[in-house]
Amino acid sequence: MKVSEKWLREWVNPPIGTEELAEQLTMLGLEVDDVEPAAPFFNGVLIAQVVAVKHHPNADKLKVCEVDFGGESEVEVVCGAPNVKVGLRVPFATVGAKLPNGFKIKKSKIRGVPSYGMLCSEAELALATASDGLMVLPDDAPLGFEVYDYLNLADPVLDVDLTPNRADCFSIRGVAREVGVRNRCDITLPDTSPVTPVIDDVMSVELSEGSGCSRYVGRIIRNVNASAVSPLWLKERLRRSGIRPISPAVDITNMLMLELGQPMHAFDLDKIDTSINVRKAFPSEPLTLLNGENVALNENTTVIADAQGVLAMGGVMGGQSSAVTESTQNILLEAAAFLPEHIIGKSRRYNLYTDSAHRFERGVDPDLQRDAIERATKLLTAITGGEVGPVFEVNIPQQHRISTGALLRKNRIGVVLGITFDDTDIEDVLTRLNIEWTHCNEGWRVTPPSFRYDLNIEADYIEELARVHGYDKLPRTAYEIAPTISTYKHQEKSQEELLKRLVQRGYHEVVTFSFVNHQIQEKVYPGEAVLELANPISSELSVMRVGLWPGLLETLQKNLKRQQNQIKVFEYGLKFVLQDTELKQKKVLAGLVSGWAAPEQWSQTVREVDFFDIKADVESILQLSCDAKTIFMRAEHPALHPGQSAQILAHGKSIGWIGRLHPALQESLSLSQSALMFELDAEVFGHAAVPEYGKISRFPAVRRDISVIVDESIPYQKIANCIADISPTYLGEVILFDVYEGEHIDEGAKSFALGLVFQAHDRTLTDEEVEESVELILSDLGAQLGAKLRE
Repeated sequence: MKVSEKWLREWVNPPIGTEELAEQLTMLGLEVDDVEPAAPFFNGVLIAQVVAVKHHPNADKLKVCEVDFGGESEVEVVCGAPNVKVGLRVPFATVGAKLPNGFKIKKSKIRGVPSYGMLCSEAELALATASDGLMVLPDDAPLGFEVYDYLNLADPVLDVDLTPNRADCFSIRGVAREVGVRNRCDITLPDTSPVTPVIDDVMSVELSEGSGCSRYVGRIIRNVNASAVSPLWLKERLRRSGIRPISPAVDITNMLMLELGQPMHAFDLDKIDTSINVRKAFPSEPLTLLNGENVALNENTTVIADAQGVLAMGGVMGGQSSAVTESTQNILLEAAAFLPEHIIGKSRRYNLYTDSAHRFERGVDPDLQRDAIERATKLLTAITGGEVGPVFEVNIPQQHRISTGALLRKNRIGVVLGITFDDTDIEDVLTRLNIEWTHCNEGWRVTPPSFRYDLNIEADYIEELARVHGYDKLPRTAYEIAPTISTYKHQEKSQEELLKRLVQRGYHEVVTFSFVNHQIQEKVYPGEAVLELANPISSELSVMRVGLWPGLLETLQKNLKRQQNQIKVFEYGLKFVLQDTELKQKKVLAGLVSGWAAPEQWSQTVREVDFFDIKADVESILQLSCDAKTIFMRAEHPALHPGQSAQILAHGKSIGWIGRLHPALQESLSLSQSALMFELDAEVFGHAAVPEYGKISRFPAVRRDISVIVDESIPYQKIANCIADISPTYLGEVILFDVYEGEHIDEGAKSFALGLVFQAHDRTLTDEEVEESVELILSDLGAQLGAKLRE
């Protein structure tokens, strides 16, 4: 939010400079990002009056003006502005003047007529992005005075970055209140005393149940001057706050929003049919907004309507059909309190990011509307005149935020902040913050003002004391630390060690959103129950993730679009699983690999990464941080290639998946190259199997190679498990050195070639002992798996 220091000091004027003011606001939690003057510097631009105008002899669209700028004599200036006329007071750039863009004014001839300077528009003085005529100054502007000084354009404008919880500071009033509390200065409030009505006109208003509006205040003003223009002081306040001036009625409502924090709206009364109804929109109800955009409303949107249809989107933007125009003579002023939960998300839903919605989403003081109406009435009638009607109001106080307050304990303040305050200082701060308080045995019973939505528990009030006192003034106390030396357990492996192992193997860690694109997630995990977000930051991030693969696949998409084809990434994070009606959060580790197995070089042939490359990575981290024996069992997953996927088991329970991305999913995601992925439950990590010393036999080993034929559906793991169950005496190692399907093998069968290594620690094995063990293995494989020895 941009805050003019000049405007702020009209409310509170502490004896401090701009730099200290910015520092104070930052330490109060209202961070000042930047301080700049209200306009870039320029000089030599004086206030002048046009005393004569005649047509240019050589150009139809130009005029030759006589200009009085308080000098010894009048000067002649050629001007092409359509609004130039006799009597107008305007900025006049004299010969030698330097404009904001660095342009220096020189004496010139324009179509043969000498011109001794230039009459300026707002755009030429960097006071607007565009303008269609000269900048008009007030009739009492002093001739010959520097425009930069007259407009006080050196006024520092503070760019304040407000956090969402400080809705009370989205106004000059809120910022002034903070400065006043910090400096113990009183603030000067504007006149909001009631305006005496001269007509009896009121509007019938109904707040429908569930409309999201708890208070609606309005006033009718008839016979306003449609040709009136906003005064310069009003335009400048808006411009310095980043808002474009439009017309008196609109400018006044915008100024009140900036000054008091109350969004307002002005309707053309003659365009409203009889009465106002604040309700929820009907499904697909149409509305043409002030910006000309046509929207179809949904049934969760609060609207201001009459008997004919919708007039405005409540708390967000008005409608074109009831907008104030240059011909408007009768006005309905509106100031309402909309509940934040009914406005939140509407800006994103309709792509309308307005200052009004920004404030209502965070909470607007429900006691502010009548003051805003009275203040707006005074300002508007001072500019446009008009006949004022009485204020009418519909209020539902039970819908307003009701706080039960909190107990602020004196001893707790000292414990939390490490400093004690006098009771009078605490009570002064609470009073200046408009916090109601009463004494009790332990301290104070405190109740927040209606505009402070962020004060709920005791810690919030202690934070207020710390803010006002100054975070930089709180004592710094070093804790006494008694270090203890703990023993290191080799079997315990930290998360950091686990992730470092992946980095050592060439992976890069990524962090993706916990909310993901619903369409992509449905393709990866079809049929999984998901938690939909009530207020997503975008339609593409609408559900919580049930696994980490969608985020990694989107990471791959973005990298491939930027011609980054060598991808090895992993993420360690939470997935959100709905079990019945309960949401469970589970930590998982997932990775994705795509591209070449190794960088292109002269010493080896380039090949794509395959299943066994990523399997080696998974085995490496399991070996490091998992003490359970793991098995890769062939299985199918909707997101993985049917022939290149496996389920990872430990203790007979699934702990994850590994495999190549399904070709159909690759095509659906428009990926130019395939990828391999894994995902592991983090609960299996943390304890590694500690290596144990094994005695090396000094007797020779004996190896026997066999080849067994089994059904093609039987994986090698079943053969390995079968041999392990037999546990033949002296069998030290089983080596799979060949898998064959084809000629000389029956259709539907395959051959596994195994190397069986036998060794004893006390003697050399005999051929008879080895053969007996081999026969035992073959017999059991035949009985359990139907295996036959290949001849």
